[in-house]
Amino acid sequence: MKFLAVLLAAGMLAFLGAVICIIASVPLAASPARALPGGADNASVASGAAASPGPQRSLSALHGAGGSAGPPALPGAPAASAHPLPPGPLFSRFLCTPLAAACPSEAQQGDAAGAAPGEREELLLLQNTAEQLRQTALQQEARIRADQDTIRELTGKLGRCESGLPRGLQGAGPRRDTMADGPWDSPALILELEDAVRALRDRIDRLEQELPARVNLSAAPAPVSAVPTGLHSKMDQLEGQLLAQVLALEKERAALSHSSRRQRQEVEKELDVLQGRVAELEHGSSAYSPPDAFKISIPIRNNYMYARVRKALPELYAFTACMWLRSRSSGTGQGTPFSYSVPGQANEIVLLEAGHEPMELLINDKVAQLPLSLKDNDWHHICVAWTTRDGLWSAYQDGELQGSGENLAAWHPIKPHGILILGQEQDTLGGRFDATQAFVGDIAQFNLWDHALTPAQVLGIANCTAPLLGNILPWEDKLVEAFGGATKAAFDVCKGRAKA
Repeated sequence: MKFLAVLLAAGMLAFLGAVICIIASVPLAASPARALPGGADNASVASGAAASPGPQRSLSALHGAGGSAGPPALPGAPAASAHPLPPGPLFSRFLCTPLAAACPSEAQQGDAAGAAPGEREELLLLQNTAEQLRQTALQQEARIRADQDTIRELTGKLGRCESGLPRGLQGAGPRRDTMADGPWDSPALILELEDAVRALRDRIDRLEQELPARVNLSAAPAPVSAVPTGLHSKMDQLEGQLLAQVLALEKERAALSHSSRRQRQEVEKELDVLQGRVAELEHGSSAYSPPDAFKISIPIRNNYMYARVRKALPELYAFTACMWLRSRSSGTGQGTPFSYSVPGQANEIVLLEAGHEPMELLINDKVAQLPLSLKDNDWHHICVAWTTRDGLWSAYQDGELQGSGENLAAWHPIKPHGILILGQEQDTLGGRFDATQAFVGDIAQFNLWDHALTPAQVLGIANCTAPLLGNILPWEDKLVEAFGGATKAAFDVCKGRAKA
């Protein structure tokens, strides 16, 4: 408690010193012309000011419209009227001299306007001085309040410090609320108390310094992180949309490139057809050639010239394959007019004549010999028909039935999604050709149906009286592509046969 009394006394002394500094810092407002004669001190002037009537009032009247004497004195401060200070040289600096003239009121403004210039300047100087003194008093009042808050804070800290002393010290003897000497006044206890206060003050200072940082770290990231989260989500959405658009554009570009390639191929084919027509016109033929009026020519025996049908076949339980053939093998065998291969079976359907052997029809590696002959280097119409029921087969040449049989791959359906090649025999799916089994000559009007044609239909096709296109595979220019040097040329088989 002694320490508390010392702190209170120090605060009162600081307050009195501040008031004295305020008064001492203000310069004398009276001009030399209005100074009181005889070097009278402030005490006598103050008494004369109290007795003087009329417009002369004390300087305290300038602090407000109500004539208050400035800010109220703090409790415990000595009153100036109850204890007047003794006169001396020290008080010659105080601004306690009564004003020679009061601030001009509205009624006196007319007189003040006609006053001498010296009096107006003195009046303005007094007004400025009073305003400065008022502002200084307000600042000192705020500082005094801050000091009072500091004293209360230190008192609270001291109380918390006393409540946090060890139990041994709390029960070390009777506590006294007086300032008398006792167990609480021992030097060791005072030193320990001072150390505890300093430690507590240091800890409080550290906590106050760390508190803003913790608040900034704990509170600031919450709203700050919310905004980037929303921005990141929007950015992710935009990136996803952009990526989707890029992928769509890439797919569209790939599709366009594919379609452009296909269109280029189609254009090339059309150009080939047009060139063939132009060649026919140059040779004097003016007849119109339909889209199926073309032929595939393989001039020499090799393993790289062939034509490929660009259409997949469905599963078949019966079929009829018809074509026009002109062989140029010179009696060494016709080779392979066509072959159909599927995954796992290279010889699903093959029409073959090797060497001096008769022509054969292979279905699923099962063989049937056909009584056909194409060795005169002339155009011939060939048809072969087959059905899976009992493996029945028939062979036609130039519209006439040449032979038939059964048990050729009976009850075996033709597998779908294979590759159909004209002019070569496939040992693997779509490749591994053998030059000794290659066809040499011309092929035209290759058509495929999913049923067996009647003998009358076959005869009409062979006589060019009832042309008929295959319902599974028609002979169209856009479905047949030549490779390896095999040529495709416009050709009407019926007229060409007549010319040959």
